[in-house]
Amino acid sequence: MSFNDDVYVLVRLIPYARVTAYGAISKYLFENRSSRRVGWALNNNFHIEPEVPAHRVVNKNGMLSGAIHLPHDRKMAQMLK
Repeated sequence: MSFNDDVYVLVRLIPYARVTAYGAISKYLFENRSSRRVGWALNNNFHIEPEVPAHRVVNKNGMLSGAIHLPHDRKMAQMLK
């Protein structure tokens, strides 16, 4: 399995109404300091089935980021609520 596939598996495990950070995912995968790589993996997930709830991953400050990469009809904050 590739790094991206590992990220997708982990993000799918995040429970409804919960979040985690890009850095936490990279540490879990023993890829410390690869938070940006996690972000890039999530930017490329819109064709993946089953769907990856990328809106449940926040930055180190606990804020939503990467929203510019989502399709215009999908607002991260609305999806997280």
